[in-house]
Amino acid sequence: MKVRVTGVMIEDERILVLRQQAGQRTYSLPGGTVEEGEMLAEALIREMREETGLEVEAGRLLYLCDYLPDSETHVVHVTFEVRRTAGILGDVKIGADTTPILGVEFVDIADLPGLGFTERFRELAASGFPGAGSYAGAKSAIGL
Repeated sequence: MKVRVTGVMIEDERILVLRQQAGQRTYSLPGGTVEEGEMLAEALIREMREETGLEVEAGRLLYLCDYLPDSETHVVHVTFEVRRTAGILGDVKIGADTTPILGVEFVDIADLPGLGFTERFRELAASGFPGAGSYAGAKSAIGL
């Protein structure tokens, strides 16, 4: 089993995304794998720094979900709200991600479906993630 942390940063009705090939999408949320012996918040802070150039603090738990793409892989996704504390947007650590990061930007929440995110995920982001802190079941339940 693999554990992944993801950060959702929303400022002025815009959400922070990475431009990278993420399966069928060309945009994704920043985050990555929790390393052995690493606390969830530590992993989140490290991943956000490496992938976006920003220093953040972890906020409320938004959702916990499972992803089972095949019979041998089980990924648990833990997603937190994050708040920027310092750093330079786009100061990406080259090679920190297995999928090259082509850009880091804030996009309008309303534009998420045009970037490959589902309408369900747009609705959750626009409404402030009602039900935050709960187990969402399959990753598809949150529209990812």
